[in-house]
Parts: sequence; C-alpha cells; structure tokens
Amino acid sequence: METIISVTNVTKIYESVEEDAPALKDITLSIGKGESVAIMGKSGSGKSTLMHILATLDRPTSGDLVVAGTNTKKLSSGELDNLRNKKFGFVFQQFFLNARNTCLENVILPLIIMGVSPAERGARGQAALAMVGLADKATQAAGDLSGGQKQRLCIARALITEPELIFADEPTGNLDSENGRRVIDLLFSLQKEKGITVVIVTHDVDIASLCDRVITVKDGQIASNATDRSDS
Repeated sequence: METIISVTNVTKIYESVEEDAPALKDITLSIGKGESVAIMGKSGSGKSTLMHILATLDRPTSGDLVVAGTNTKKLSSGELDNLRNKKFGFVFQQFFLNARNTCLENVILPLIIMGVSPAERGARGQAALAMVGLADKATQAAGDLSGGQKQRLCIARALITEPELIFADEPTGNLDSENGRRVIDLLFSLQKEKGITVVIVTHDVDIASLCDRVITVKDGQIASNATDRSDS
C-alpha cells in the first residue's frame, strides 16, 4: 500500500514557565493511501496532539512529517496552508458553521478561499450536498438543521476540495447514537468509494472497530500500533 503520511521520531513539547510538558515522545508511524485509521487513548494521552501534527495544524518540536512525499519541515506557513487546502478535509466535534449562512454558502467556503470561480463553486457545492443527502437544503440556513444534518454538512464541506485525506476529531461526540451511526456510515462509504484516507480520533470502540487499523496512544507514545490490532 502506498504511504500517504509518514512520521519519524516525532516529539512535541509544550513549553511552560514552570515545566516543559512533552505531549508526544519519539513517535514513528505511517498511514497508507485509502486507509481508515482510528487513534484512541484516554484524555491527555496525546491522541489529539498526534492528529494535529498529522494534519499539519501544529508543528512537531523535532522529527519529520512527510505528506504525499513532501517533508513538511521544509514548508513555510503559507505553503502548509496550501497543502491543507488542497489535500485535507476536516470534520470536528464542533461544527464550526456560520448559522446564518445557507448550507450551500457554508459548503463552498473552502473553494472561495482557493479562488474557484462562482459558477464552479455552485456546481461543486450542489454536488457535495447531494453526496451527503442534503441537496434539498441548499438554500436553508445552516442554523436550522438538526445535529446530524449539521455534521453531514461538515462532511460535505470537507469533501468539496476533493481531498486525499479526511481528519475527523470525535465526529459523533455531539450526536445521538442514531445520527452518529449515520455519519460514521457516510464517512466509511466515502472512504471506500473514493479511496479517501480517513483518520479518526475517537473514544468509541465501536467506531474504532470499523477502521482498517487502530493506533492507541498512552502517555505520548504508541502503546499499540497498526500491526497490533489485538492489543488495542
């Protein structure tokens, strides 16, 4: 399997006046293209920090992160922004939607940032909404949607740039079990249909069991890795 993300000897230390706090300690792992990976661990284990590093939302203190053959250590902040815009989609527990804007306006925001023409934005926005079953909600205010619909809208926004990877941080955390299952089913069906790599941070063992691999983080280190599913 082709590797799309590789981290080697990555350490992350948060500096403090009182004492420096190591959040990640010498992490080495790789993620294959089209794979679904769950990152698990208790609160404070370092799992969210690991996702932020993988998604280039934070830089490691030391070590290397390579995305699609590019060592991110060599990229400027602007180049990292461009990398995220082109290759990544994000789905978070908090929806981060503009409640007053329409569903279509929320979905096409990444394309506006990328400078895509209005005509193309509209067409791709409608297609993304249709993909998540919200084609009839295009002109409705995002704030009027149910929780499950809002999260599906977030997935549509994540898909609008046709990303190679989707990072999902507790994507069902604010949903009831039925809507949570619908969102997870949608994510995994898109992964299989489009070959998108999906990285999910979750506490939910049922969600993790659906992934191709499970990585468990404990005290800033990998306690069990992708080759040790039985230990996770």
